[in-house]
Amino acid sequence: MDTWLIVLIVVVAVVLLALLALTMAKRSRIAGERKREQAREHLQEAHLRGVQAEKEQALAEEQAARARRERAEAEERTRLAEQEARERAAHAEEHRSAAEQLKAKAEKLAPGLSRDHPGGRHEAAPDATGPDQPAGGGGATRR
Repeated sequence: MDTWLIVLIVVVAVVLLALLALTMAKRSRIAGERKREQAREHLQEAHLRGVQAEKEQALAEEQAARARRERAEAEERTRLAEQEARERAAHAEEHRSAAEQLKAKAEKLAPGLSRDHPGGRHEAAPDATGPDQPAGGGGATRR
């Protein structure tokens, strides 16, 4: 075989290898660029999800604060209602005590009178005629 033919085959083989190397480098570069673009998209998505998570966290904290405030207000209303109930019970006890004292005084002044009036209440029976009705009983009655 001639030398020039061997040189030509070697040169063609080297050129083909060089073209193959260039093609592989270009594919590698394109694949790397795709990966970087995909990484950028992932970073952008991660940022958006992070912002959304912070927003959701803020809303959750606000809701929890609102619930705590409402619970505190309800507890305050309950405390005030219980205090008012205790005060009313104390006033009722004061009135009951005063009533007992008055009964005792009445019994001292007129013994046996309280037995005629159970509960210490003696009120005259209401008149059948009210202030706006004539004494003749002109209104209808239900029996």
